[in-house]
Amino acid sequence: MAQVPYYDPRGSKVGVLEVDEKIFGEHTHLKLLHQVVISYEANQRQGTANTKDKGDVEGSSRKPWPQKHTGNARAGMIRSPIWRKGGIAQGPHPRDYRRRIPKGMRETALNGALLGKIRDSEVHVIETLNFQKPKTQEMRKILDTIGLNKSILIAVDAHDDNRWKSARNLERVDMAELRALNAYEVLRHKDLLLTKAAFEKLVSDRKGSVVGPKATKGK
Repeated sequence: MAQVPYYDPRGSKVGVLEVDEKIFGEHTHLKLLHQVVISYEANQRQGTANTKDKGDVEGSSRKPWPQKHTGNARAGMIRSPIWRKGGIAQGPHPRDYRRRIPKGMRETALNGALLGKIRDSEVHVIETLNFQKPKTQEMRKILDTIGLNKSILIAVDAHDDNRWKSARNLERVDMAELRALNAYEVLRHKDLLLTKAAFEKLVSDRKGSVVGPKATKGK
């Protein structure tokens, strides 16, 4: 059983939650993770870069001088890429970079990313994360109390405006609904913080169960 630290709403550690890590798979498939991450990054590319080749730039297509007996190098047109203000040779043109990621690959990659985070003690669970109104300072205080001072992904069970607005201006802090969680976002951040409701749903969706919270030694 893997142990995940559990915190109260103020960010103080009160115990641990136990979960069978086998529900996330036997091991992390590194090659699959690499493939999925590359695909997610490719899908974010706009693919709108464009350049003009010699057929697109303005200028005459007439041969500037005879082929021979002038002492000049041979030239076919002033729009040639080797001429000033000529076209661009082999430049980029609009294209679609999207890659299809099958559902099974996405799920296996996400499970592998979560398994790695749990084994590296980078997954944290907080009882609730609710605000009566947007409070960025309060959110920062909670994260500091937990000890999360690097890049953080907060996963919640449902969208809440006050919660989202409390985190949106914090540097290197992102928030995502559980249904939108993917391997790319999990790996892109150092730590993963989940609400208890989100963690329980994450585990139950994988036919597992959460045990605890259990008090740690000294509590």
